[in-house]
Amino acid sequence: MPADLAVIGLGPYGLPLAQAAVAAGISTLGYRTGPEAGSLSPAELRRMLSGGFRTAAGPAELGRVRTAVICAPTPAGPDGGLDLSQVEAAARTLSTHLRPHTTVILESPVPPGTTEEFLRPLLEEGSGLRAGRDFHLAYSPTRVDPGNRDFTPATTPKVIGGLTPACTESAAAFYSRLTEKVVRARGPREAETVQLLETNFRHVNIALVNEMAVLCHDLGVDLWDVIRCAETKPFGFQAFRPGPGVGGHAVARDLTSAGRSLRMVELARQVNDQMPRYVVQRAAALLNEHGKSARGARVLLLGVTYKPDLADQQGTPAHELAVRLMELGASVSYHDPHIPSWSVLDRPVPRADSLYEAAADADLTILLQQHRTYDLQGLSVKAQLLLDTRGATPTGAAHRL
Repeated sequence: MPADLAVIGLGPYGLPLAQAAVAAGISTLGYRTGPEAGSLSPAELRRMLSGGFRTAAGPAELGRVRTAVICAPTPAGPDGGLDLSQVEAAARTLSTHLRPHTTVILESPVPPGTTEEFLRPLLEEGSGLRAGRDFHLAYSPTRVDPGNRDFTPATTPKVIGGLTPACTESAAAFYSRLTEKVVRARGPREAETVQLLETNFRHVNIALVNEMAVLCHDLGVDLWDVIRCAETKPFGFQAFRPGPGVGGHAVARDLTSAGRSLRMVELARQVNDQMPRYVVQRAAALLNEHGKSARGARVLLLGVTYKPDLADQQGTPAHELAVRLMELGASVSYHDPHIPSWSVLDRPVPRADSLYEAAADADLTILLQQHRTYDLQGLSVKAQLLLDTRGATPTGAAHRL
């Protein structure tokens, strides 16, 4: 049975789009581009299936849809740039089945110019059709914030940049079925650069507050009180908070185009990449202050996902933290209500069954992620030593980053 929409790539970008489309009553077909990891709960998956979502039995089904959205992952490659191999594979598969009048939209995070210079030739070569004349081609930056209950796909404006004005309007007609507001960019390059700006805005500001965390600790200043006061300013300031590192699927992107890079983003990446090392240094110093050595110390890590209340470990700083602690000779265990098992360096990390007993037994407990299920007041009482990297515990209840 033909579908209105094909979502090509069912990872962190494609699944939320498919979920939103099904909720909007759009007949949706999913096509996997690789071993993508989704984060839907069993209940969410059941709702999608009952709403008519299905996965493609083969690539031929991609030729029977009105709109195809490529959401293939673009992880960082060995050279620090983005790996477009899954986008290329998706485009080649789609091109051999592409029919006239289809609207093709790219949502994967890519460098500016990718839609016109990389995707367009692949689609035209494989299909024999011409973009902008025989089929519509556009780019729309993904705006996914997993677990955010305030801003859903329906309430988050969607930016669209088409190859031609007609391409933009065709993509806008599709997205207007999913969201309350559609924003038209001048073209695909502008839309691609929106993604670049939005992603790097987050990383640069997190880097600034991470550097402030190190500085304030050295000065004996309560950073969390500084942020609390600063965010009362009604203009010119947006509060970001430090942490043990930056995880998630939207990695800092310094590659723009033609070999150009953003120096500010590279500096931000360096600062953020140092945070796991800094947290381990703070942990070792705390143990020393209390007459204990990191070697042989029992260290409990709380929350090993990259974001609270999600079972997603993509880019989580917990992995590097665990490795560095093990290198110091610490005995590492963990607790996370969303992660039933965890391995580091191909070795399973012991999972604490009883949280309070484990905290009381550990020489040091490090809060890495603030899951809602954690009773931080109770933990601060039970733990021998508690290092809070999220500023989530009451003032004076723990050592805070």
